[in-house]
Amino acid sequence: MSSSFFSGLDLLATPVILVDDELRIAHANPAAEDLFAFSLKNVLGQPLVQLFIDAGEVIAGLNDALGHNWSYAGRELTLTRPGQASLHLNCLITPTETSAARFLIEFRPMDQQLKLAREQRQMDQQQANRELIRNLAHEIRNPLGGLRGSAQLLERELERPELREYTQVIIKEADRLQALMDRLLTPHRPPQVAPLNIHEVLERVRSLVLAEFPDGIRIERDYDASLPDLYGDKEQLIQAVLNIVRNAAQALNGKGVIEFRTRAARQVTLAKQRYKLALELQVVDNGPGIPEELRERIFYPLVSGRDGGSGLGLTLSQTFVQYHHGTIECDSRPGRTCFTIMLPLE
Repeated sequence: MSSSFFSGLDLLATPVILVDDELRIAHANPAAEDLFAFSLKNVLGQPLVQLFIDAGEVIAGLNDALGHNWSYAGRELTLTRPGQASLHLNCLITPTETSAARFLIEFRPMDQQLKLAREQRQMDQQQANRELIRNLAHEIRNPLGGLRGSAQLLERELERPELREYTQVIIKEADRLQALMDRLLTPHRPPQVAPLNIHEVLERVRSLVLAEFPDGIRIERDYDASLPDLYGDKEQLIQAVLNIVRNAAQALNGKGVIEFRTRAARQVTLAKQRYKLALELQVVDNGPGIPEELRERIFYPLVSGRDGGSGLGLTLSQTFVQYHHGTIECDSRPGRTCFTIMLPLE
């Protein structure tokens, strides 16, 4: 088997193991090493059955494929490595045309499939939301300008000064709606990409939030100082994180703890693309948590759990993160809400 074939397998985001006629491991790509937490150097040539506590169903499928020289699909399998949590997988066993390996086994973690499906739904929903918002914003802006202009003309004709209070309400509300429309239409420029340090972004956000909530908010930092620079739009990333942190501070009513945490993540799939290295950024607060009825909709536009909120902050955060080929997720329960942003570092 040529090294180019191995190299091609090594680029796949899908975990793949090759076995020979005796069902010994001939190769495993980095995605498989990452999934099963082993080193190819240590398992090369070992019987596949020795890798797992419960490989019976996979071995039965391999024997079936071996006896008939056909493919075999295993659904909802459970595989457990010694000392590790069980993995729930689908697998596809396919005969190869090479002398060095008899079968290619492709594993698909079921939770990963669900995650990819969820990310795709989010991307589709986000795109639909953006188009809907842009159309609505354009439709609203023109009559809004006419409404404001008419109120100004009416104010000039009023003989009683106390009546101008009402025209001022119209003008101020029209201005507020105009500002909202501008915010809805703003994020559609592509990012201005340059090398940047994510910790500089976080320190900027930290200073802004502490200036806004000087008395009761404490922001703790747990940074991985070894992280390399990433390529991105500094202003967009500041705004993306700021929206999350400001929401957290408001949910805490200005009194509580927010933590910034950064780590490197390896062999990560983001938006259907595999990256060797990614940034994991977490914003964690000890607030009351997001109401259960809102948890599936918090990134939708105009959805807010706070009176007076525009419901645009998290929508814009998601938009800016997606512009950087990343993902954003939220896990929330009373006492702990964690937003996780994943960004590629390549």
